[in-house]
Amino acid sequence: MDWECCWTKNQITPEECPYIAEGEEDLYGSLQRRIVDKCMECPRFKNDLQRMKDLAYPLSEVLPHIISEYREQKARMASMASFVNRKTREIKFLHELNVVLQTSLDLDEVLSVAMTAITAGKGFGMNRAFLLMADKERQYLKGYLGVGPRNYEEAWQIWQDIDRTNNTLRAMARNFQRTKLSSEKVKFQDILEKLSVPLADEKHIFNRALRGKKPLLAENAFHNPDVDPGLARILGVDCFLVMPLISRKRRIGIIIADNCVTHKPITPQDMQSMETFAFPVAFALERASLYERLREEVTKQTAANVKLKEQQELIVKMEKMALVGKITSSIAHSIRNPLMIIGGFARSLLKSSAENDQKRSYLETIVQEAKQLEDVLAEVLNYSDSLFPAMDMWDVNQLVTAVYNELRERLMQRGIRSSLEPAADLPMVCIDYKQIAYCVRALIINAMELMTGGGEIWLKTALTGECVTVELSDDGPALSPEVREALTTPFVATQEMGTGSGLPLCRTILEKQGNELLIGDRPGGGTTYIIKLPITKGEKAHG
Repeated sequence: MDWECCWTKNQITPEECPYIAEGEEDLYGSLQRRIVDKCMECPRFKNDLQRMKDLAYPLSEVLPHIISEYREQKARMASMASFVNRKTREIKFLHELNVVLQTSLDLDEVLSVAMTAITAGKGFGMNRAFLLMADKERQYLKGYLGVGPRNYEEAWQIWQDIDRTNNTLRAMARNFQRTKLSSEKVKFQDILEKLSVPLADEKHIFNRALRGKKPLLAENAFHNPDVDPGLARILGVDCFLVMPLISRKRRIGIIIADNCVTHKPITPQDMQSMETFAFPVAFALERASLYERLREEVTKQTAANVKLKEQQELIVKMEKMALVGKITSSIAHSIRNPLMIIGGFARSLLKSSAENDQKRSYLETIVQEAKQLEDVLAEVLNYSDSLFPAMDMWDVNQLVTAVYNELRERLMQRGIRSSLEPAADLPMVCIDYKQIAYCVRALIINAMELMTGGGEIWLKTALTGECVTVELSDDGPALSPEVREALTTPFVATQEMGTGSGLPLCRTILEKQGNELLIGDRPGGGTTYIIKLPITKGEKAHG
């Protein structure tokens, strides 16, 4: 009998079977494979079966059952192969995810990996996800991070980018952390602010999921009595999945996932996969959070240790300064009385001596040297007094003006031009008037002593941030490194400063009161001195 189909021929030509496509030429010489792959679905074979039935062929009743069973088994095998492939991909994906989560201690990296895994097509393929985490007091669940598109156009752009890059999960997560993490937090800020639920509210779906330790699927959310209508309005979807994050019986938070763009149904298989995913994410989040808190505590302790060391050094320094103050004060008072007697008698003798008296030059030398010794003693006593400041609220403009008027005549005698620019409406500050006035005076005198050939001095006050500043600038020679290094040591000797305590004492006074002295080069030549007097410190002390 001549059959339409080639199922009875071991070897055929291309003209005998038009259903063999390019690349399948090996089927021309393989009857068994040709019957399985082509003939079962061939219209000619179906016609041959019908002819066999019409002719009462012995196998005409058996072959249709065999073919039907074969097709059913083939469909089952295809379904099973698809299931195995899907499970293989899922196991591979979960393995990659676990490796990343187990090796990361950075909270942002863990968040990026977890949220990318939920929303990426290579992961669970959900359109959008929100993370809520328990606060430190474990009183509230609060919105922390949202990931995903807000509309179809944005979703399409994201899917195209993912298809183009073809990265691994770790690469996608790192790219997300580097380029999108901050923007995603801002993008969903309006929703995250509203996703705050007390952990004590046992009826809320979030807390029911945490208590049951299993994912909950909220369907028909706008009309579901078990779902808060306000939550459905905030999310803007009628179906979403709530996945609890629990690590060692500790409630870490929850993840809300939905398909707000594609509206694809969330299947029980999705819930099962997400449940498998939940534990490593919860554990990684807890570990990263604890590590971050530990790092913060270490930073705090380090800062506290540094401050403690500074305080200890300050105490030692203050004890040394107090000892120096007591010694210098005792010596100064012991010398002062005899010195005043010597100077007084020398002045009296000088006044009563004749102009042509040969001894007059000796008396003038005695008076001049006594005056110099009195100035040195005054600095010594000022250093001793600086250890015990008398703090009160004062007007800085009034203080600076008084010192400037006191020294203006001496500046003019030295051929030095000067100007004062007090700022308007300066707040009062808490200072020791006498000591700060000494500092301003010492700065002016120091600048004046260095400007042997005349020059100009500018003095002004200003409000800079939370400080009232007194700035002194001159166009004289700049201070040498030797002088700047010696500023912390009273009674140091340098060529520019001579032997004294002026600038070092200023720094000691200011630092003891919580103020600051800055010395730098003036842009046009010369030196700039800036005294910074904090306002807040003064207001608190005054209060």
